[in-house]
Amino acid sequence: MKQDNLTDIITDQTERALWEVKNVIDCVPDEYWDKEYCGMPVWKHIYHMLHSLDLWFINPRDRDFKEPSIHVENLNNLDVVSDRHLERAEIDAYYFQIRGKTEEYVRSLKDGRLLEKPEGCEYTKFTLILAQFRHLHTHMGMIMGFIVAETGLWPRVAGLEGVILQGEYDKYF
Repeated sequence: MKQDNLTDIITDQTERALWEVKNVIDCVPDEYWDKEYCGMPVWKHIYHMLHSLDLWFINPRDRDFKEPSIHVENLNNLDVVSDRHLERAEIDAYYFQIRGKTEEYVRSLKDGRLLEKPEGCEYTKFTLILAQFRHLHTHMGMIMGFIVAETGLWPRVAGLEGVILQGEYDKYF
């Protein structure tokens, strides 16, 4: 891992975090996709996590932010029951959309500009990134807990030093 500047570290940790998100999504067995935890189905916990990453990682005050085509009002809100149901393929497509957008943004970052605030936003770029890592991994921990509780299997993570696996691999430790 390159550690010569902050943006190298952010790039590496973002790649690891996004890999872990996809692996955890893939670890949710189909029979638990609609199972409710804390009053909401697993898929909605995943959508909430992804939607927050999409909205808050770059600029939550972006006037040009476009909701994903699968979104309906409050679909991201874990306090509101939704009539809309998301299938795994819809979540996967949304994940890949966010991953591309996030990777492009991270590649554009410069160390000297991390303390700048995006247009119309009260938070710095660095604050938003760290806040989303915190939020993302809070929800990742919950979803991993659901998986472990139901299957007894622990989803694989990349960690700080692990290889980011590609192709076919065992999704669990």
